[in-house]
Amino acid sequence: QVQLVESGGGLVQAGGSLRLSCAASGSIFRINDMGWYRQAPGKQRELVAAITSGGSTMYADSVKGRFTISRDNNRNTVYLQMDSLKPEDTAVFYCKARVLSPYFSSNDYWGQGTQVTVSS
Repeated sequence: QVQLVESGGGLVQAGGSLRLSCAASGSIFRINDMGWYRQAPGKQRELVAAITSGGSTMYADSVKGRFTISRDNNRNTVYLQMDSLKPEDTAVFYCKARVLSPYFSSNDYWGQGTQVTVSS
């Protein structure tokens, strides 16, 4: 079993910042790719940012230049620094991790989600 625990969401005014974190624990040998997704009410879940085990990153065009994804491999944690937040960023944010178990099976795991609300 692997658990991903998210934290850092909340309510901020437009232009403000939040830092999300997602810590993985359980039967983990190595975490490969990690990513952040978001889902606004009535919309599909979309990929916001991703980072590989080697540190390569990618971002959705809508957040490029405002969000920064990073990871701490020693702590099995991925972060999402969100700056210059806009009301349209309001959504539930989910982290995802591709985990290699000690038995060398690979599976994707999701966090429980954390609410980010940006007021105008």
